[in-house]
Order: sequence, then C-alpha cells, then structure tokens
Amino acid sequence: MTEQTIYLLKAFFLGIVEGLTEFLPISSTGHLILFGHLIEFSSNEAKVFEVVIQLGSILAVMWIFRARLIQLIVGTVRLDPVEVAFTRNLLIAFLPSAIVGLLFIKAIKALFFHPGVVVVTLILGGLIMLWVERNRPATGVDPRASALTLEQITWRQALVVGLCQCLAMVPGTSRSGSTIIGGMLSGIQRKTATEFSFFLAMPTMLAAAVYDTYKHASLLSQQDILAIAVGFISAFFSALFVVRAVLAFVSRHTYRVFAVYRIVLGVVVGAWLLLGR
Repeated sequence: MTEQTIYLLKAFFLGIVEGLTEFLPISSTGHLILFGHLIEFSSNEAKVFEVVIQLGSILAVMWIFRARLIQLIVGTVRLDPVEVAFTRNLLIAFLPSAIVGLLFIKAIKALFFHPGVVVVTLILGGLIMLWVERNRPATGVDPRASALTLEQITWRQALVVGLCQCLAMVPGTSRSGSTIIGGMLSGIQRKTATEFSFFLAMPTMLAAAVYDTYKHASLLSQQDILAIAVGFISAFFSALFVVRAVLAFVSRHTYRVFAVYRIVLGVVVGAWLLLGR
C-alpha cells in the first residue's frame, strides 16, 4: 500500500473511534489523542482533524433526533412556550463553553492536548463518576425531579450542565460525561440527562467545528482535507450505531461500567507511557 493509502486508513480508523466514543462518557478527544499517538497519525493540523470529524458524529445524532429537532425549531419559531423554554435552556447551557472556548481554546490546546493529560483526566473522571453514581440518591435532590422530561428541565439545571461542559475542553474529561453527570447532580434523571447532552452537543460541536475550520482552513493541505472527509464519514456511521445503543443502555443501567473502563484505560496507558520512555 502507498503512504497516502495508509494515512487515509488511519484517518478512517480514527473516525470510527470518534463515532464510537463521542456519546459515551469516556472522552472521544482523549481516545483520538491516545490512538493517534499509538498509530503515529500526524496530520499537519491534527488538532483540527480531531475537532472537525466530530461533526460527523453530530450529524448522526441530528439524524436520529430529526423529528424532535424539527418540532423544536418549528415550535420555537411559532413561540410555543414549551419549545421556547427548551431552546432557552439549550442556549443557557451552550453559552459558558462558547465564551470559555473563544477566550482560552488556543491555550487549552497548547497545554493539554497530549497523552499525559488524558491519562490523568480519564482516571480522575472515572473516580468522580463512581462517586456520583454511589452518592446521588443521598444528594438531597427532590425525588420528583427524577421524573423530569427534556421539556421540564429548569434554566438553573441547564446552567449547571453548561458550566460542567466547560470542563470537557480538557481532553480526557468527556463532554458527554461531564454534561450527563452535571445533569444528574442537578436532579435530572440519567436518561433525560443523556438526551439533553445529545441536544446540547449539536450547537456546541457545530460551533467548534465551524470555528476551527474557519481559523485553520488556509493551513490545511489537500491530504489533510481528504483525511478529514474520510474521518467525518466513518464517524457519522459509527455514531449512528452508538447513539441508539447508549439510550437503550442508560434506561436500564448505571454508568459505573464506563467509570471502571476509564480508570483501567488510564492506568494501562499511563504505565505504557512510563515504560515506553
């Protein structure tokens, strides 16, 4: 195989990794960094690749929720109070990460986008998830709140989710994990918190992908663009499978298995990095 073919196969593989991990609380960006390091994927703008191919995953979730998304848009335009409130909550949850991203994303990428940081955040995030799953029943949250639907989430709960999403700018933290756990801590049922996280991903990741593409488009070579396209497509189709599976899983199980996975992966990769050096 030619060098370019191998390069595109690596991009295809990383796209599958992105789609499989984006909506699980295990950090898609962290996995992209770790696997990219492992297979020596070196796009000229690898960090742009990691952000932009996430758009494939977002289009997958938009397709799955297309009926509800159309209902939300039409209802908001018609000033339906329920849909307006839902849109307001998504905006409230979106704004904190948008502001932090605009101000600090360059510094965050320079400081935190490497395997060592991912190891620490994977383990720490897993421990926090175990703590939340174990202690949530005793948090003092009104038990009636567990029955909240997407439309009944309050603006205060949306703000908590949005503030937690800011943590996910550090790779290994997990955008879905931080927003779902933030929602659960604010009194939202696990399945509803997961669905709200999916909807919040749409404006958040669309904005990140468009911004990164705009800022770095002139630096991308034809090979970079082709790699992004390949990764985008594979992320889309793998995410189609995962989103439905996640919703089915969280309706019957806790997130403990993902917490344990994070900790084990962090320990293994940490040992590998130390021994490899």
